[in-house]
Amino acid sequence: MPTPARPANSYSPQYFLAALGAGGLAVTFFMWLMFWVPHPGQPVPVFEDIAAAFASGGALMRGMIAAAMTGIAAFAFLSIRLLIWNLRTLSAWKRGEGYEKLRSTNAETQLMALPLALAMTVNVGFVLGLVFVPGLWSVVEYLFPLAMIAFAAIGVLAFRIMGQFLGRVLVKGGFNCAANNSFGQILPAFAFAMVGVGMAAPAALSTNPATAGVALVLSTFFLVTAGLIAAIALILGIRAMMENGASIETAPTLMIVIPLVTVLGILSLRQSHGMDVHFATGHVAGETLAWLTRLLSVQVLFGIFGLFMLARLGYAARFLFGRENSPGAYALVCPGVGFAVMIHFWLNQGLVAAGLVEKFGPVFWAITAVALTAQAAMIWLVLHLNRRHFGAPRPAAAVPAE
Repeated sequence: MPTPARPANSYSPQYFLAALGAGGLAVTFFMWLMFWVPHPGQPVPVFEDIAAAFASGGALMRGMIAAAMTGIAAFAFLSIRLLIWNLRTLSAWKRGEGYEKLRSTNAETQLMALPLALAMTVNVGFVLGLVFVPGLWSVVEYLFPLAMIAFAAIGVLAFRIMGQFLGRVLVKGGFNCAANNSFGQILPAFAFAMVGVGMAAPAALSTNPATAGVALVLSTFFLVTAGLIAAIALILGIRAMMENGASIETAPTLMIVIPLVTVLGILSLRQSHGMDVHFATGHVAGETLAWLTRLLSVQVLFGIFGLFMLARLGYAARFLFGRENSPGAYALVCPGVGFAVMIHFWLNQGLVAAGLVEKFGPVFWAITAVALTAQAAMIWLVLHLNRRHFGAPRPAAAVPAE
């Protein structure tokens, strides 16, 4: 009997989502430090703030910091390792027939998972620097232009991939509307949004008006790009599903709007903070609460819709616990991560900032528990999928003789 191959040996660009999901989990641990560790003097916690809180805090504070730093380091390492594996495997896969076949179908946009994962890696690298590098904040103004150059390069790569796809389908045709019965075509919007949110970081964090202004302009360009692509893809996907039914293998994309909304929401918050600091636009906590509540409402609605469809299609029984495997299952990680991060922002920069919830009070921890539950579920899902797709293959059980 031949030795069974692990599913990851049948490569797909969707495996970049494995690196993306692990990177997203690193960010969820950073949320603990972001909102639970005091960081006077700058809008984000840095190594010195974390060290001071660890030295002066009690057992719970120290345990939280240790767990957060461990989670950030572990999932950042996993994300980078999976990114490197994808880059190496993609390079070899491009020389085969599978790559040419992909580029002749709707699935060509799956290649946008590459710039998406690259942009997440740069964001994760920034988190690693804040948490683990002493004195980083003293030189951060020199790093912001370098970060914008990196994101600009990733943006150029994303436009090249998207341009090749649009150039083919708009000039030669061949886009299969019947096979577009999912929200898979929103993936490019997610990639541009991830570039945009990274580009917006200097707008919120830089003390240099010129740096913040350039970041504001460039991040707005990517925000608009992501929004237009998402709107068009959403309409096309709904129409195809209503006519042909949803595709079970790409069903996880039905919740891709959730992480997209989180990324665009954080992008908007960064821009709003930068405009308030540098251009005196005025910051109103109630407006922020209303804006975040609208975004969270969209996420909840798409979450209900997506989970309902996954249940009706029997997706988990086939691709999470059954004999079949699909790299698209990694798309399930992003909604959970995006929802957890949005809960933290809605609670801390919405409810707490507006004075509706007391920070570290009973209601605060009750709402935080929702984010922590989603985070824990996604940790389990990532580890579960990694075992199924990258673990040692197990031969089928032998049938006993009669």
